[in-house]
Formats: sequence, C-alpha cells, structure tokens
Amino acid sequence: MSEPRKALGLPRFDGFASVEEIGPLGMISLRAKADLPGLAAAIKAATGCAVPGQRKIVVKDDRAAGWMSPDEYLLVLPYGETEAALAAIAKALKGGHYLAVTVSDARAVFRVEGAKADQVLAKLCPVDIAKMEPGELRRTRAAQVAAAFWKDGDGYTLVCFRSVAGYVMGLLTHSAEPGSALS
Repeated sequence: MSEPRKALGLPRFDGFASVEEIGPLGMISLRAKADLPGLAAAIKAATGCAVPGQRKIVVKDDRAAGWMSPDEYLLVLPYGETEAALAAIAKALKGGHYLAVTVSDARAVFRVEGAKADQVLAKLCPVDIAKMEPGELRRTRAAQVAAAFWKDGDGYTLVCFRSVAGYVMGLLTHSAEPGSALS
C-alpha cells in the first residue's frame, strides 16, 4: 500500500486567516438508524466518542464522531486505523442493518485558523457562523460544492470531496486574502 498523501500537497496560505490542507485523516461513513442496537458501542469502539446529537460533533483528541444526517455519522480517526475501526463496528453491530465504509481517500480536509477565521467561511457558506455553538457541525456548501465544517480551537476544520479540493483551496485562500476581511 502506498503512503497516503494530501489531496493537493500545497503549502499553507497566510492571509488575514491561515488556510492549510491537513491530513490525511481516516474517515468512515457510518449509515445506521439512531435507534440501532449497538450503535453507541460501535461509535465508541471506532473513535472513543459518544454518539453525537443532531448537528453535533464529539471530538476526543485525534478522533471525532459527527452527525451528518438522521442516519449518517462521520467517524474521524488516524488514517491507518480505519480497518480496525471497521472490524470493531462490524462486531458491535453484528446482525444489524448498517453500512460502514472507509471514505478517507475520497475526502480532503482543510484548517482555517486565526482571529477572523469565521469570516473566511462566512463569505462562502450560507450559515450564520456567529450563532454556531461549540461542538456544532454544519453540513452545507462552500460556494457551489458540498462541505461540512466545525469549530475546533481557534479555527475551523472543513471537509469536502477530494475531487474538488483544488477548487475549495482556491475559494478559501481567495476568501482569506489580506485586506479582504469583513471588519
């Protein structure tokens, strides 16, 4: 197996906020109804996190579990641990109706940081970022492409499809250009 690579391999961009592609990260899309017996155990076994509430993400160190829709969860963990996590999910949900698949190589992940990082996303996403609560995950668009993001520390983590990574990096860097801050 070849070594995982960032989608773009681009350097960090520093404007009024910094933008950087991070990763690669291990990601599993878990489709299951919220009332499926063993779901909490499966998510805990894969990530060490509790089942997230609606539009929430639970982050624990380098792992996370995010609510994507009423029957979909995004599990984030170290890249090399997805196979073991899938096995743990299968064990916890044995006999249940679910789908778990590794999507690590189909996603690109970006970090937007700085005192005005929220302005970078406010320019691109139809979300009232000022009203986002800690631990809230938003599944939305960044300009014209599907994306999900959450606040983490002094910035935001944004996930998109790898096929549009160059476009999203361009959007983020243009939005963070020096002199283009909203206030």
